[in-house]
Amino acid sequence: MSNNNPSCHIALYQPDIAGNTGTILRLAACIGAAVHIIEPAGFDLSNRNLKRAGMDYLEMASLTRHLDWDAFSLWRKEQQMRLVLLTTKTDVSYTDFKFTKDDILLFGRESAGVPDHVRDQCDLCLTIKMREGARSLNLALSVAMVAGEAVRQQT
Repeated sequence: MSNNNPSCHIALYQPDIAGNTGTILRLAACIGAAVHIIEPAGFDLSNRNLKRAGMDYLEMASLTRHLDWDAFSLWRKEQQMRLVLLTTKTDVSYTDFKFTKDDILLFGRESAGVPDHVRDQCDLCLTIKMREGARSLNLALSVAMVAGEAVRQQT
């Protein structure tokens, strides 16, 4: 899989935890996905910091950093891509959804998700259904589940 034709696009809105981001970059390198980090991040985005979790896969990852939400939003509109937010604030399961190559899977901050103005700009909202009483999954696990399904549907 080439970086010019990624298997899917994963966008992280102001991620808080370097370890999760590194793990997601490693996953993306292995499945041929493109990762977009929407800054500011809650940690130093230096390669040294990300390499701890991403290990030697970081060089294989397709990573684009966007200065802020407005820069990302402009890029996304120019690309004419659909923005799909993963959130706990909907009942629509990602397993009931048909993904396309033009989807960007958007994941919010570990500590706070995304603000309302970001949610309002998304084309669709999906969730990972969990048992009653469970609040949320780890970000890297959530990305792996949903990106894995999106890639499965494309093959």
